[in-house]
Amino acid sequence: MVGLVGILVFKSDLIIQSTPINLLLSFGLLIWTQPEKNNWFYGFIILTAIVGFGVEVIGVNTGYLFGDYSYGKVLGFKWQQVPLMIAVNWFITIYCCGIAMHTLLTKAMQKVAAKQPSKVLKTISLVTDSATLAVAFDWLMEPVAVQLGFWKWLGDGSIPLLNYICWYFISALLLVVFHVAPFSKKNNFAVNLLLIQLMFFLLLRTFLNIPS
Repeated sequence: MVGLVGILVFKSDLIIQSTPINLLLSFGLLIWTQPEKNNWFYGFIILTAIVGFGVEVIGVNTGYLFGDYSYGKVLGFKWQQVPLMIAVNWFITIYCCGIAMHTLLTKAMQKVAAKQPSKVLKTISLVTDSATLAVAFDWLMEPVAVQLGFWKWLGDGSIPLLNYICWYFISALLLVVFHVAPFSKKNNFAVNLLLIQLMFFLLLRTFLNIPS
């Protein structure tokens, strides 16, 4: 609510410039609310951060992944033209989408299936659905992030299809690790954080009159 009012009503740059603080706070709360933390959980954080940051470095400096784009100053200190905060953002997105879809599909399977599906089939379903959710979130966020100065697309400024294709496959690979790694996949805060972010970007996209 503070972010929405600050951006939509007061047109506050301070709110936008506080994005790294918001990401770090969300990151800390996700770790704090994760039950039964173990080495697999911390390993997943490190893996997601390294892979997420690495593909962004490749993308920004070569254009081979995602398309031609560059980051602005909003997300803070950059290395190799990529803000370090992007590593945190990758973890938040992948983790929240993974937890949300795991929670949803697990409850659905328990209600409708007399016989539980095989572990392989369940993993495939969870990974593909979670990756689709991650891409949907990216689609919702992209135009808003561009307008707020997080990053910009070069050329004619349009968001290329390659961006969403790469997002899907990279997310899917990370989500395979997420779903097979033996750490707890129950975190109600992660589900609520994802819903809050979805509503936040949806409202901004609506009231800032950003075209689809």
